[in-house]
Amino acid sequence: MLEKKLTMFPLDKIQITDNFWKGYMELVRTHVIPYQWEALNDRIQGASPSCCIQNFRRAAGLEEGGFEGMVFQDSDVYKWLEAVAYSLTWHPDEELEKTADEVIDLIAGAQQPDGYLDTYYILNGLEKRFTNLMDNHEMYCLGHMVEAAVAYYCATGKRKFLDVASGYVNCAYENLGREEGKKRGYPGHEVAEMALVALYGITGDEKHLKLAKYFIDERGQKPLYFEQERKEHGSEFYWKDSYFQYQYYQAGLPVREQKKAEGHAVRAVYLYTGMAEVASAAEDRELFEACERLWNNIVEKQMYITGAIGATAYGESFTFDYDLPNDTVYAETCAAIGLIFFARRMFEITKDSRYTDVMERALYNGVISGMSLDGTKFFYVNPLEVVPEASEKDHNKAHVKVERQKWFGCACCPPNVARLLSSIGGYAYETSEDAIYMNLFVGGDMETVLDGRENQFHVKTNYPWDGTVTVQVENAEDSTFTFALRIPGWCRKWSLEVNGQDNAFVMEKGYACIKRTFQNGDQICLKLEMPVTLVSANPRVRENIGKVAVMRGPVVYCLEEADNQDQLQQIYLKEQSEFDVKYEKNLLKGVVTLTTQGKRVSEKNWDVRTLYQPYTGKIYEEQTLKFIPYYAWSNREPGEMLVWVRI
Repeated sequence: MLEKKLTMFPLDKIQITDNFWKGYMELVRTHVIPYQWEALNDRIQGASPSCCIQNFRRAAGLEEGGFEGMVFQDSDVYKWLEAVAYSLTWHPDEELEKTADEVIDLIAGAQQPDGYLDTYYILNGLEKRFTNLMDNHEMYCLGHMVEAAVAYYCATGKRKFLDVASGYVNCAYENLGREEGKKRGYPGHEVAEMALVALYGITGDEKHLKLAKYFIDERGQKPLYFEQERKEHGSEFYWKDSYFQYQYYQAGLPVREQKKAEGHAVRAVYLYTGMAEVASAAEDRELFEACERLWNNIVEKQMYITGAIGATAYGESFTFDYDLPNDTVYAETCAAIGLIFFARRMFEITKDSRYTDVMERALYNGVISGMSLDGTKFFYVNPLEVVPEASEKDHNKAHVKVERQKWFGCACCPPNVARLLSSIGGYAYETSEDAIYMNLFVGGDMETVLDGRENQFHVKTNYPWDGTVTVQVENAEDSTFTFALRIPGWCRKWSLEVNGQDNAFVMEKGYACIKRTFQNGDQICLKLEMPVTLVSANPRVRENIGKVAVMRGPVVYCLEEADNQDQLQQIYLKEQSEFDVKYEKNLLKGVVTLTTQGKRVSEKNWDVRTLYQPYTGKIYEEQTLKFIPYYAWSNREPGEMLVWVRI
């Protein structure tokens, strides 16, 4: 059975109190959401203009002018609204809700009589709509609209945005499909597939699930729709000389025949997430097996140690197995977020920790690295090795920025980060009628009904800096249920007690499952040993031969020039390195740093005028090395950074 066994913990039933994640959530609420609202209205000096709100005003007939910005610009405001919805769920704010309602009114004002709603075509000519599904992102914008509308309805109970989104979905349903008179098209940039299943969960309208399933089943079928569309309308094919051709869009083959993650990385994981949703809703075993196959290819052969994916700037795409360059990497923030979406859906179907292990890895490393610690600057690309001069002067590394940017003309990543972090409680905890699963170790207060009775849980932890997690149970009546705690794949030694005593539990797919009749005051205590670990890559990863990465718990560490001087490529770790682990509350908003004795290749035997000379052995100089969490790099002065260190 492929039905979902678990669902996200309701965001209105959990208050995050965790030192680490509460700070991020408050940062999103108090700084990121207001900052991004200013960006959407083009009011940030020195930042690339968004034109997003302006386009909606023009499409609604409130001002004169044409469309400006990227063809998918509408999606930025939808992701912002989704972040707002999640924020309102756990922190009601009348003024913010009023602003959101006004934006929704503006969006509704642009909607066409048949439900169509895409400002690019409203302003450039409605006769051209649905003529370039391959590249012009109509269904991508629809998908993000639907996700935002569902979130806003769940947060506020207001139907207006949901009805607007449903209207556009119904318009798409009337125009796209296998029935006579419809175009046999599907999204060039996926996201609508998963969004439509979420909408179906709210409306129960079979058309919504049917459209999602059609988009997936039709993709890659012969004759290929994108080829026909391009020939009929004279559209440019930007990837005609590429090695991936239509697999850039994951459309070169039917999805059930695809064996490797290929093409644009964000599109890919958005598609795979939708495939998992449809496989579950439609009980489609063959489709689910394709999801498993694609998942395995990503995490076993194409994923960075940070949980980042997408190895090359060319097409923002996957390349080939074990190709994981550190200094020319793309690793878009959105791609790591999409991998988390995929992981969560696969976990909800299987209850297997191999998915939530990856979710944790990507979250603590590949995602939060994409935003500065003050929430006002962002990375699109998340490299694992940086030399500032190379980024400035080497065209092949020009996409690798040394400092986060205020905003982007293509601004998909900042609001994506905001919507994920605002809803983090639902990723950390999931429930069924008789169980609660702790996927991420996030402190907070929760209330839910289990065994037909009200139960509250108070979770305290200083994770990821400390591996102790305590759960206090509070209930008025004894309740029988399962509390399942993920034992991370990185952890080798751990202990689990209930009320100070070893307690019977069953290990199921990486979760320690405690099933018992819980009484008021019961306390669960999980202790995860968290030593510093040197991690090596598969020998087929050419870039990392003879190198190691440093991890502690879920956190990947790096060397930064600010602590270790420049020319980081000269540094070596000792194989039996001993690390001093120290929490520095005044550094980078409070982080655990790792210090050890390493060595550096000496330049003393080199004549400054000599580029090459006979090899006579290496001469080393001792050096104290200081590692900081990778996610926190580039929050001080610009400089070199390195994750994989020679050993």
